[in-house]
Amino acid sequence: MKKILLIEDNAEIRENTGEILSLANYSVITAENGKIGVELAQRERPDLIICDIMMPELDGYGVLHILSKKEDTASIPFIFLTAKTEKTDIRKGMNLGADDYLTKPFDDTDLLNAIETRLRKSAMQQKHYESTPEGLDNFIKDAQKFLNLKDLGKDKKVKQYKKKAEIFSEGDMPLHVYFIKSGNVKTFKSHPDGKEFITNLYAANDFFGFEPVLENENYKESAVALQDSELISVPRHDFMLMIQSHPDVSASFINLLCKKVAERERQLLSLAYNSVRQRTADALLKSASLKDDKAVIAISREDLAKMVGTASESVIRVLSDFKEEGIIEIESGKIKITHPAKLEKVVRWNVAR
Repeated sequence: MKKILLIEDNAEIRENTGEILSLANYSVITAENGKIGVELAQRERPDLIICDIMMPELDGYGVLHILSKKEDTASIPFIFLTAKTEKTDIRKGMNLGADDYLTKPFDDTDLLNAIETRLRKSAMQQKHYESTPEGLDNFIKDAQKFLNLKDLGKDKKVKQYKKKAEIFSEGDMPLHVYFIKSGNVKTFKSHPDGKEFITNLYAANDFFGFEPVLENENYKESAVALQDSELISVPRHDFMLMIQSHPDVSASFINLLCKKVAERERQLLSLAYNSVRQRTADALLKSASLKDDKAVIAISREDLAKMVGTASESVIRVLSDFKEEGIIEIESGKIKITHPAKLEKVVRWNVAR
């Protein structure tokens, strides 16, 4: 049962409104002035506050100002309830951070609809969605309810890709955004001389291929499965609905995406400022993170060089150095990381320096 704090100095309105809320299965706490309202808000931590503006002791603006400055109460949805209808009054309340504004006399349905909308919004803002297939499904279900779009996500599909199968090609128009249910995917750019540069590696629970959708451009890289993989494809129009339809929905969805956005920024900084030695160490650690046995890596020197952004010969020299230093072992082409902490130290060296 959601708890609502009603702050209203008019006894009749306070009693009638409280009764409406109780009949709608809300737990109701009442306060006859702003000062008592602030005290109750801090003690009771209600799920939503309905507050009159013109009151003795402390008016509604003062209540909102005080509560918005306190960490424990700043995020509580706040609805003004008042007879004041001037645009300047409404603007003042909204500028202070009010979520809604109802004028007296108000219809019971309008009041309850406003409360339900604000509680749904608050729940969407506070809910954390795991970056997993289940988390994606939960997010889409909640977005369907919030946006009142029952068809959202109905065209989402799961597709199997064999090892080395192409997912999309550089220059194609993006029609989907992809989420990895299982397996690994690499993205790469092709150069006129036939060489490839691996731009990223993706593992289970990663999104990829969304940047060109956001930028309304064709793919600037290609993607292939590194092993048998299972991908969830989200249609472009659904993706854009979840990004653009409502700030609260988009904020939750962006939280699911931001992991790889941050990784891409870090990778670009690494290419710009780190040495081949550091980039090779980073590539080894990243490749290891994709494996169940994180200590053993089966990757061709060519693919490793593409990740590092240098010639194969340079990577081979660095691997030889790491082997001599006892950081890795090489047997039958496979690389075994014996001291991951030392590799991490190599990556951090530029920062520490």
